[in-house]
Amino acid sequence: VDNGEELTFVAKGLLDAVVGRLSEQGQVELLSSRKNDLNELITQRANKIRESIERAGQSMLETMSETEGVLTLPSGVRVHTLEDGTKGPRPSAASSVKVHYHGTLPDGTIFDSSLGQEEPVTFAIGTLIPGFKEGMLKMHEGDTAMIGIPSDLAYGEDGSVDGRVPGGAALFFKVQLIEVLSAGIGGAPTLLGADGKKFDKGSSPGLLGADGRPL
Repeated sequence: VDNGEELTFVAKGLLDAVVGRLSEQGQVELLSSRKNDLNELITQRANKIRESIERAGQSMLETMSETEGVLTLPSGVRVHTLEDGTKGPRPSAASSVKVHYHGTLPDGTIFDSSLGQEEPVTFAIGTLIPGFKEGMLKMHEGDTAMIGIPSDLAYGEDGSVDGRVPGGAALFFKVQLIEVLSAGIGGAPTLLGADGKKFDKGSSPGLLGADGRPL
């Protein structure tokens, strides 16, 4: 309820039922007769909440743009590199990556996070919402960055299906890009071991020779 007039309107019907002035049938008739009014009230309230969320998100994105070192992309996505990694490879749209991430709404509410898990999360860049994907493509392996995403590149006016992200919400992800697992761009050449996995100096499989066999 947004003001005194709305409060009076809602409270009157509730009090009539509570103090027994209306029978059960009377309550049904009241709700039926005021259904359109109640629907309109609910719709107006939902719109006001969404507009408030949109304003808060836009304000945070604008503040983010004013911060030194923040890259503002033409789409409106913001990328702020907090920790510069090894300037390793960047992911491509076809990459799979290993990350830790923490996603919040403009009011600080956490809607998704991998920080409580023992192991980092692996996912394909192509499966991400558009703004998250765009921000990730600007990162290098080893970077930690904050990515700000306008609502139209997140879940839009409808919000997420599970209800964790309301309609109109901008999103903010803190992401640690631990490893680009496939289809990376640039960086040092990646050596493969005999098992086909990324070569680690301390690993036992060794390197592959020109004939494809272990050295």
